[in-house]
Amino acid sequence: MFAAMFGSVEQGIIYAIMALGVYLTFRVLDFPDLTVDGSFVTGASTAATMIVFGYHPIIATVSALIVGFFAGCITGLLHTKGKINPLLSGILMMIALYSINLRIMGLTTENSVGRPNISLMKLDTVFTKFHQFWGSLGVDPFLNQLLTKLGVKFLPSTWGIFFLMIIVTLLIKFVADWFLQTEVGLAIRATGDNRRMIRSFSANTDILIILGLGISNALVAFSGALIAQYSKFSDIGMGIGMIIIGLASVIIGEAIFGTKTILRTTMAVIAGAIIYRIVLGLALRIKLLDTGDMKLITAIIVILALVVPQIFEKSREKKRKSKRHAERLAALSKLEKGEGKPVAEARTD
Repeated sequence: MFAAMFGSVEQGIIYAIMALGVYLTFRVLDFPDLTVDGSFVTGASTAATMIVFGYHPIIATVSALIVGFFAGCITGLLHTKGKINPLLSGILMMIALYSINLRIMGLTTENSVGRPNISLMKLDTVFTKFHQFWGSLGVDPFLNQLLTKLGVKFLPSTWGIFFLMIIVTLLIKFVADWFLQTEVGLAIRATGDNRRMIRSFSANTDILIILGLGISNALVAFSGALIAQYSKFSDIGMGIGMIIIGLASVIIGEAIFGTKTILRTTMAVIAGAIIYRIVLGLALRIKLLDTGDMKLITAIIVILALVVPQIFEKSREKKRKSKRHAERLAALSKLEKGEGKPVAEARTD
């Protein structure tokens, strides 16, 4: 049980980078970008292909980030310069990326133009490179011995990926927080809130939208590259429904932790991604469900994340109304007993 939950947390931290990208478009920029389903695979396929060709895993991962940035920028150009509907521009780019991703992975074979998947089982990745360094620190035996004393039976093989991804994800979170408080970041936030208003200040909203979409899809592709190296394969279908996973992470995090500040919201998105993976892992442990039910479980989680907060909010609103009503009745009863203003004056108030 512990090992399964530990794996869910590890994956959740990696997917949190993708969720931060989705947050930038859907919440900050107010742009329903469906490019995510394609750019996630673009990052995975780019990194996997470069690793197969012998490039260093870090160079391959950074290259995936750059390719994802350009994919997002093209979506922005379709919308701003091509005057295509935001939803349709994302769908068009997602469809185009399907063929592009096949061709990227097809570069590793001479027999065909496209290739649906790449295996990285016997190749070095970012995580295997880091594991070599992590093993020399001796942290794994210490933590596993500590957990054994606490009665935990099934222990993770290594803690290196967990701590590495915490550092990387928090670093990206703090950079995103800093960027959204710069002049350009504030302009992007203003574009999402009120595009006409920011135009009145002579801001070029087209460039801001293109930049915002580029950064968002760069984070998504970066997450895809890490997931490919984590799972040791890249597949053309691994991005299906990724936008729903990102939205689920954002909605769950916001519902539980709130959205008062940017710092709090980005942390809520990361926590939402981890909670989502834990809930998904627990759901798959139910005997009636199978791995093929993942999309159904995701849809149910999103529906609950959207509906349950509304139910609680309505309940709280009813309590507030009944409390105000009781206070008014108490005030009127006091006035009728002559302890305040005349009754007629109180009722007109």
